[in-house]
Amino acid sequence: MSLVSAFVPIWILTAVGYAACRWGLLGEAGASVLGRFVFHLAMPSALFLALSRMPLSGFAGRSLLAFAVSTAAVVGFGWVGASRLFGRRPGERPIWGMAAGYVNSANLGIPIATQVLGNVSFLAEVVLLQVLVVTPVILVALDRHSDPAGRVRVRRIASLPVRNPVILASLLGVACSAAGLHLPSAVGASLTLLAGAAVPAALVALGASLHRATPSGAEPPELAAITALKLVAQPVIAYAAGLALHLSAPQLLAVVVCAGLPTAQNTFIFGQEYGVGEAVANRAVVVTTTLSLATLAAAAALLG
Repeated sequence: MSLVSAFVPIWILTAVGYAACRWGLLGEAGASVLGRFVFHLAMPSALFLALSRMPLSGFAGRSLLAFAVSTAAVVGFGWVGASRLFGRRPGERPIWGMAAGYVNSANLGIPIATQVLGNVSFLAEVVLLQVLVVTPVILVALDRHSDPAGRVRVRRIASLPVRNPVILASLLGVACSAAGLHLPSAVGASLTLLAGAAVPAALVALGASLHRATPSGAEPPELAAITALKLVAQPVIAYAAGLALHLSAPQLLAVVVCAGLPTAQNTFIFGQEYGVGEAVANRAVVVTTTLSLATLAAAAALLG
């Protein structure tokens, strides 16, 4: 029950963000400003510190493989199913696959990992997998379909780490870990304070975004399929892969919890940027985020 009760602060702070937005306490631009603060400052600080302090030799290879199997299976099925089951155009299929299998490892993953798993070490590896492997694949496909001639804009893909603070902070953290660098105490203390704001600010921003979201345009069967893939199929596949790889109970819990995280808000951002699948992505983020806390609590109770 301790793992289930660990979700209470997550629910409370999310509700606080929702109420604050509903009552106008954050102002018209308050919610978006808070979200940008988390994305550009607090979350990169938290990820940088976690990765810079984690020895590269300590990567959980089998655990990450189990998570990667679940991600590949669900994203791939969603990518193909978007066309065959719902007639989605080629440019929309990457967004559909991303909505089904790209987890919210940044905004929601850190508070959940902190509360349920006690640390973010495995989550940091999940972030690396997503931002260094899955994201480029998605962006290459979106770039290709957004170009009239079907070309890939290599320069845009190559500049992605510089333009995305989460990716940049992750790469810098890995570089510091590999080089054995230690930050000056004043810098480390400053980043630690900034990183400490990531969890509460992310949850308040999440609640605010749920109130402000006004999704439309996605068919209920389509949304139901995405939700089932994200919140049921992906954690189940991760669990099966973890058993096949003989993971320990704590490793299995970490893999299943991370696989059961809801659809990342980046899905909507990418859809909006490329003008494809915005409605599906928006609804997927809202619905899976709303339902995921109960799903993750159940998984924690069963595996904890």
